[in-house]
Amino acid sequence: MALVENEADRLRAIARYSILDTPPDGAFDRVAALAARWFGAPMATVSIVDSDRIWFKATHGLEGVSQIGRDAGLCASAILQDEPYHVSDALCDPRTADNPLVHGDLGVQFYAAAPLITPDGHRLGTVNVLDTAPREASAADLATLQDLAAIVMDELELRLSALTTLRLEREQHRQVEDFAATLQRTLLPPRLAEIPGLDVAHHYHAASRVGGDFYDVFFVGDDTWAFFLGDVQGHGVDAAVVTSHIRYALRAAGVHHSDPADALAELNWSLLQEPSADRFCTVTFGLLQRAPGGDGWRVTMATGGHLPALWIRPDEGVITPVLPTEGMLVGAVLEATFSQCVLNLGPGETLMLHTDGLTEHRYPDGRLGEEGLVAHLAAAGPAGAEATVEVVRGLLAGMSPTDDVAVLALSPR
Repeated sequence: MALVENEADRLRAIARYSILDTPPDGAFDRVAALAARWFGAPMATVSIVDSDRIWFKATHGLEGVSQIGRDAGLCASAILQDEPYHVSDALCDPRTADNPLVHGDLGVQFYAAAPLITPDGHRLGTVNVLDTAPREASAADLATLQDLAAIVMDELELRLSALTTLRLEREQHRQVEDFAATLQRTLLPPRLAEIPGLDVAHHYHAASRVGGDFYDVFFVGDDTWAFFLGDVQGHGVDAAVVTSHIRYALRAAGVHHSDPADALAELNWSLLQEPSADRFCTVTFGLLQRAPGGDGWRVTMATGGHLPALWIRPDEGVITPVLPTEGMLVGAVLEATFSQCVLNLGPGETLMLHTDGLTEHRYPDGRLGEEGLVAHLAAAGPAGAEATVEVVRGLLAGMSPTDDVAVLALSPR
C-alpha cells in the first residue's frame, strides 16, 4: 500500500474536517455528477483516502458502494502527487495492470483523478472519473477536474468553518453556563442562619439560568438578626452582578445600622455610586429581636418599593399586609426616602415575604395577584414557616413562572 510521506499528519487533517462517515450531501453529489457529465463517463466519485479504506463522500454510477479497501483503490495512488493523475488504458498501464478494479466486476479501463489538497498541503482524497473503455483525457479535461477538486475543498473549508463556529459557540455556552451557575451560587446563601426559637423557611425559582431575586437571613450581633428579600430590575448576568452587589452591601449595612430605613438609604447611595449602575431594585429589609419577656419576636421593617409582607395569624384567621408608609425604589434616585414599621410576631404566627414573580404569573385560572395569594393562604390555613412555604410550592407545582420567584417565611416557635 503506497503511503504519503507525512501520512500521520495527513490523517490528522482528515480528522480535522470531520467528514468521514457523514451522510450524503447534495453539494458533493453535484460535483460527482458534473465530473461524470464533463467526461462523458459512467462513473465518478468524491473520495477520502483513510488509513485502511477509500470512503466515498459522493458517487455517481456506483449506487450501493460506500467504500472500498485502500489496497485496491486507484485513489490511493492519485494522492501521492499534487497534479491530476490519469490512466488512459488501465490494462496496459504498469501502474494499474494488476489492480483488482481493472480485472474485477467494474472492469475499469480509464481513470482520472484530481487530489483534494488542503490549504496546508495535505491530500485528503480525490475527485475522480472512471470508465469501462480506454480513452484519452485532454489538458482541459484534467484542468476541469482540478477545478472541481478545488470546489470540493472550498465546500470542506466552509463546512469546517461552520463546525468550528458551532464548537466555539458550544464551548462559550458551556463557559457561560458554568459562570452563571457559579454566579448564582454567590447570589443566594448556601444556608440561612439558624435562629434559636424562630423557624425560617424559603423557596426560590429562577426563571432564567441566573435570577435577579435575592434573600438572606444573618446575625448582626447583640441578639439581633437581619433579613431581606428583594428583586432587581431585569434578568440575566447584568442583573445578577447588581444582585451580588446588593446582597453584600445589605449585609454590611445590617451590621452598621440599627434602623432598617438607614440601611436601605445606605444601599441606595451605594448603588448610585456605581459608574455602570442603571438598574434599581425593590427590597424589604428587617431586623429581628426577641420581644420583651421572650414571647415572640419584635420585627422592624423598611421597604424600598417592594410588595407588602404578609402577617399570617392563623389563630385569629387573619392575614394582614404589612407595609411602611413610605418606601421608594432603591437605586433609582439619590433623594429616595424610606420609613419603617414595627410588629410583634407571636408564637404560631408567620411573616411571609415574596417577590412579584409569584403574584404576577399567569396561572390556569388567571393571574394570582396579591388578593388571590391572601385568599389562597387563608383557605390553606398554614401553621408555621415551612407550612407557609409549602403552600407556595404547591401553587408553583407543574408551572414554569416567567419571572423569578423568591419566598421567605419567619415563624416563632
